[in-house]
Amino acid sequence: MARKTTTPREAAPKASGELSVREAGRLGGNKVKEKYGPDFYSEIGTKGGESVRREVETGGLPKDFYSQIGQKGGNAVKAEYGPEFYSQIGRKGGNKVKETYGPEFYSQIGTKGGNKVRDLINAGKAQLEGRKEK
Repeated sequence: MARKTTTPREAAPKASGELSVREAGRLGGNKVKEKYGPDFYSEIGTKGGESVRREVETGGLPKDFYSQIGQKGGNAVKAEYGPEFYSQIGRKGGNKVKETYGPEFYSQIGTKGGNKVRDLINAGKAQLEGRKEK
């Protein structure tokens, strides 16, 4: 199932003259963009992200906060688009990587990953050997 897309359009008042929450949000967002420019959203997003990071670091939010919100978002996407959606976007992403970097790229990153695992295993063994000698 493909991801839903929305197209920007002018909010038209309902027959009763009231706006929906979505329409009001769109109008407000457009006003802010006109007043402060599109980069404003990036700036306030960065500030918000830094604030959340500080809250996690100081204990105001749980250490697994990012995991919690990621799961919440993932579950919402799965509920709306179904589990097949992840297969589709994974396939699209993999095809794009193959198209951009070529099929040999997978071999290169696999070798790098394997070397990293080997190095970590050897470091762990050396650490264990160091403990045994004490």
